[in-house]
Amino acid sequence: MLKISPLAPESFPEVKPVSGLSLTALRSEERYKGRNDVLIALLSEGTTSAAVFTQSLTPGAPVIWSRKVHAQNIARAMIVTAGNANVCTGKQGQANTQAIAKATAKLNQLKPEQVFVSSTGVIGEQLDVERILDSLPAQISPDYEQQDWLAAASAILTTDTFAKASSVSIELSGETITISGISKGSGMVEPNMATMLSYIFTDASIESDALQTMLNKAVDKSFNCITVDSDTSTSDTCLLFATGRAGPAISTIDSIDGGLFYTALEKLMTDLAQQVIRDGEGAQKFITVKVSGASSDQSAKIIAKSIANSPLVKTAIAGEDANWGRIVMAVGKAGQAINFEALRVSIGGVVIAEGDGPVAGYDESLVQAHIEGRYVNIDVDVGLGENGHATVWTCDLTHGYIEINADYRS
Repeated sequence: MLKISPLAPESFPEVKPVSGLSLTALRSEERYKGRNDVLIALLSEGTTSAAVFTQSLTPGAPVIWSRKVHAQNIARAMIVTAGNANVCTGKQGQANTQAIAKATAKLNQLKPEQVFVSSTGVIGEQLDVERILDSLPAQISPDYEQQDWLAAASAILTTDTFAKASSVSIELSGETITISGISKGSGMVEPNMATMLSYIFTDASIESDALQTMLNKAVDKSFNCITVDSDTSTSDTCLLFATGRAGPAISTIDSIDGGLFYTALEKLMTDLAQQVIRDGEGAQKFITVKVSGASSDQSAKIIAKSIANSPLVKTAIAGEDANWGRIVMAVGKAGQAINFEALRVSIGGVVIAEGDGPVAGYDESLVQAHIEGRYVNIDVDVGLGENGHATVWTCDLTHGYIEINADYRS
């Protein structure tokens, strides 16, 4: 049973085309959930790419293949299939991934090692590769100016209830460049170095080393700051392509143009990451957790994740119970340095606890009114007086999450 998320956007966003990119959404004979389930992207010659993959020790065959593609830095295409993750499928799964890469390469006279492959869906079942191959046309003539972003974003979904996309244009040295991207993700979400699946394209001209630096940094500020259920996917993949069709040449993030591009990229990726949280399986509330006063940013993030991943915190918010003691518990179990006597906890801007006890005159009704809304803000100062801070986004844990995952293969 799929949920209908109250946090879904009213409509699909306007996504600006990226010069040098061709997107094709297809439907295999399997017709996963009655919609397109294959996405192919072709990139013009001269495109550079960057990639970040799951750090799970049980990666899928497509991740293993795509890591090798990334290492060669000659990618010109990618293909994504939905409905089956092709994980824990042994040598046959690896052979199926290679067959998909070969077939995609043949569409536009490329080499298989120029094709990234991603798959998402059920783990442990063999991919029906013949149905996917049969759905591919004999050839694709790239139209590098027209892209159907809604079809593309919809083709990569699994338990998602809405297609996720974001787009931004900026001026670099007097020229307009565009960054557009799509993501999928709803459950099995606590990215570790990458998001579930995210594909970002720009017509900027950026050297591969600089592009990789930017992606690594932006991932850490966006996708690595979200969690739905604390589970890192076996298939997490984030790809960034720069076709080089517009703007000045960028060789470093430290240049003026490089810095401007990076700022726009981080903003776009944060938007995509937050869309994933708004579509968390069974989610009814979007929760922002901010931690400050920590010994380092990393320490602050560990504490924030401890709060965001706590089933007790998440179920209390789902039940609209202003049980702030669960937040204190989650701070304490994180194993990070704090000053308990100076600890400060706020919900919705209302200070609840200061030091090792509740503040005098605390009025729970104010917090109660806040958590009954769809957007909940939790702020914690751990009292060390240091500059370490972090922001993490999560959602509540409801009966809907259990229903979706109990019935996932049904």
